[in-house]
Formats: sequence, structure tokens, C-alpha cells
Amino acid sequence: MLTVDTTSEPILDDSASVTDRPLRPRRRITGRAVWLAVWPKVTAVAIGLAIWQLVVWSGWRPEYVLPPPATVFRRLGELIADGTVGNALVTTLERATYGFSLALVIGVAVGSVVSSSKIVRSAVGSFITGLQTMPSIAWFPLAILLFQLSEEAIVFVVVLGAAPSIANGLITGVDHVPPVLLRAGHMMGATGVSRFRHVVLPASMPSFVGGLKQGWAFAWRSLMAGELIVVLGASVGFLLQQYRNLADAPGLIAMMIVILVVGIVVDVVLFGSLDKWVRRRHGLLAD
Repeated sequence: MLTVDTTSEPILDDSASVTDRPLRPRRRITGRAVWLAVWPKVTAVAIGLAIWQLVVWSGWRPEYVLPPPATVFRRLGELIADGTVGNALVTTLERATYGFSLALVIGVAVGSVVSSSKIVRSAVGSFITGLQTMPSIAWFPLAILLFQLSEEAIVFVVVLGAAPSIANGLITGVDHVPPVLLRAGHMMGATGVSRFRHVVLPASMPSFVGGLKQGWAFAWRSLMAGELIVVLGASVGFLLQQYRNLADAPGLIAMMIVILVVGIVVDVVLFGSLDKWVRRRHGLLAD
């Protein structure tokens, strides 16, 4: 005769809400994880500073032309303490934000039109790539001729430096959208703008983010060139030029370090985080 063991554990109710069950444990940020993320960068900086100091000790150039790291960082601390760097960064970052935002709007508009029409792509596709390869400094004679020595001249060059990269990033992303997604979107009734908004654009985001990062790099380079040529207010480029005229090598290199750090921080904090989020959404990055 069969008996039923009533002491066994009850079977879980499958109707329980899935939100009551933890999907995956949350990752804890430990000291070891932070160290693993930081030590390669710290090591690279230390090696760079060591090479710099060795070149100074070699006597290749006198110290008033090529000062050692300690002198430069002491000068950088002075410029930060008296507000010189802060005030210059405010002016420069305002220009960078405005110019890159305008380039983003134009780049997305151009990339959307070119990627959706074979005729338009045949007409201007190579032209966009040609614009992307143009050195930013080559645009300044035309910019000054059109806008004189003004803010508009700087913005003009920043936009021409960044917009083609953003447009090409979007075009490349659209070209690599899997056909199965397009067919699925068509079967679900996505056509025209709806198809581009809900199917094509999300699928092209990995390449589009790459275009954004490249566009920012070109915009930042173009802005620095513009501020060196078009002197308007106390900006980072203006200080760079001023310290060169005054033969202030520590101040000159200190501002170069500021330019480098700003470019790295924006890339890592803004575009690096956006890139990780997009790759995670597409299953290209483990949680």
C-alpha cells in the first residue's frame, strides 16, 4: 500500500509573481574590484611621468623649455587655486556643449536621410566621408572669411568637425541592422518613421555611439584649434597661446594636461557609460 509523505517541503506555487523572485544577485563593488579597475591606469600614468622625468634629466632640452613634472604640476596647482583654469574651462565647455549639440542634431538628420535613400547615399555618401577627413584647421580661413573673428566662426568649424562622424556612425549602424529585425518589424506593422524609430535606430545604436565618441573627439580638437586662432575671452585655448607667447613652459604644459584630462573624462564618464549601457542592452556585455 502506497503512502504519501506529508512532511516533505511544499511545492512552490508557479502562479507567484516573478517580481518576488530575485533574477540575479547584485554585484558588490569591493576594494579588489576598484583596485583591478584603477591599477592599470595608475601604472600607465606613472610610467609616462617616469619617462618624462628621464627625458628632463637627460638634458635634451633646458628646464626652462622642458620643465620636470613636479614644476608643471606645481604650476597647475597655482592656476587651479587662483581660478584661472576654472574660468577658462567654463568658457571652453560652454562652446563645446553648444557646438557638439548642434553637430549632433545635424549629424542625426543627415545620417537619417542618407541611410534611408539609396539615391541620396549615392549622391552625398562619399562627400560626408570626405568632410570627415578634412583637417579642422583647414576650415578656419573660410570660417573667418564668412563670420570674421567671432564665436560663430568657432562653432562653424566645430560642427563641420563633428557632424560628419556622427552621420557616418548612424549610417554604418543602419547598414548593419540584421535583416531578421527588419522583417519582424514589418510583420508587426512598423513602417516609415515608426520602423526607423522602433526598429532601425535601436538596432544601430552600438555603431551610432561609436560615431558619437569619434564626433566628440573631432569637436574637441576643432575647438582647441579655434580658440588658438580666434581669441575671444579667457578660454583654455587662449591661455595655451598666452603662455606660449610669454615663454611660460610650465603654464603651457599645465594647460595641455587640462585639455587631455577633460577629453579623457568626457569620453569615459559620458560616452563610456553610454557605450556600456548600449552593449548591455544588446547582450554584448555581461552584467
